[in-house]
Amino acid sequence: MNSEAAIFSKIIPVPPAFPTHRPRFRLRIERGSGPRTDVLSSEGRIVIGSSPQADLVLEHESVSRIHCEIALEKQGFVLRDLGSAHGTWIAGIRVREVVLTSETYIEVGATEIAFGIVSGISEVSLHPESRFGGLIGDSDVMRAVFDRLARVSTREITVLLEGESGTGKELAARAIHEASSRRDGPFVVVDCGAISPTLVESELFGHERGAYTGANHARHGAFVRAHGSTIFLDEIGELDLALQPRLLGVLERREVKPIGASEPIGVNVRVIAAVNRDLRRLVNEGSFREDLYYRLAVGCVRLPALRERTSDIPLLVNHLLEQHSQRDGVRHVLDEAVIHRLMQRPWPGNVRELRNVVDRLVAFGPEDAPQEFGVGKPRGAEQPFKLAKAQIVECFEREYLVSVLARTAGNITAAAAASELDRVHFLRLLDRYGLRKSRARRDEES
Repeated sequence: MNSEAAIFSKIIPVPPAFPTHRPRFRLRIERGSGPRTDVLSSEGRIVIGSSPQADLVLEHESVSRIHCEIALEKQGFVLRDLGSAHGTWIAGIRVREVVLTSETYIEVGATEIAFGIVSGISEVSLHPESRFGGLIGDSDVMRAVFDRLARVSTREITVLLEGESGTGKELAARAIHEASSRRDGPFVVVDCGAISPTLVESELFGHERGAYTGANHARHGAFVRAHGSTIFLDEIGELDLALQPRLLGVLERREVKPIGASEPIGVNVRVIAAVNRDLRRLVNEGSFREDLYYRLAVGCVRLPALRERTSDIPLLVNHLLEQHSQRDGVRHVLDEAVIHRLMQRPWPGNVRELRNVVDRLVAFGPEDAPQEFGVGKPRGAEQPFKLAKAQIVECFEREYLVSVLARTAGNITAAAAASELDRVHFLRLLDRYGLRKSRARRDEES
């Protein structure tokens, strides 16, 4: 049996899921072009547009390829315009995003669509465990995500992970890889937003020696390095429009041609992509290819924002505290009142922001936490603005330095790099707040 056949011979079972239920909605064409039969939601989301891949296809010049969507979210059924050219309208008002609570008539181009909530419910599978790989959550919304991730893990399909920054898309991608038949191979990561546009092509596809100025050695690209395994394309929405046809060609033909090479190289790669922007809006804007979007979104999984699953915060906080306890050799705990106040925050930075806050709470305690974390005492209102601001900035800088040093085990060079600060400047900040050992103390300890 060859290596490629061996990859597909492995079968990873999906654990049994527990069902839950969600309401459904129905769309009906009242006026204009479109199907005359009702369209009933099954996945909790319907996309409307002129693209053949839309759930409700409206073939009219006034309808954008991916025009709008209706999705079941925490607050209810949400109608969201996806950057369409001619807009989505309700009662003569152009809407960007609105919660639909009852029967509503929606105008999409020249078509009028009746929205209505259907009596009865549809069944949704929930993962039996409160974690999947490095992701943690016991809420229904997260266990539904875990169930979907577990299912796509067993299939050799391209996956698109959507979600805001800090929601755990790389953790989800790694969990898919580790639960798949390719888990024994490398997990190759390419951050399309962090690499210079002039270097992305070489990073993805590789180059031959002398292919361009400075190419002194041949180099395999990420697709070749991930042969037989998984490649994770993070921030795929940042990929230059000129390179998108090349990526599409790799996905369709399963071969790459390094820069300067005369012949392509065959690759057997599982592709997982992630984006924190709405690719459908980028398609309407013309900055992302529609065919590439649908080729990536064969299996689409949305990671919810932390504000959509606040019931998971106690579980996440305790997990983070346990990590600190294991590292420090002492037990760290937070009062329930503090955790309750953490649950009231909007968390625009999601789990990544929560992790940073817990780091600082462990370092300084809840009483000394900055007011912006929502757990400390109000400060500064009785003082002049400049003085109050200076004190808050000073508090932030000191806490940030302690936190980043804790994360890098006291390695100043690594801490400066993680902070994206010049090492000399970082040392001056440490000296300003008395966080660097004096030479005499360093000599004494050595």
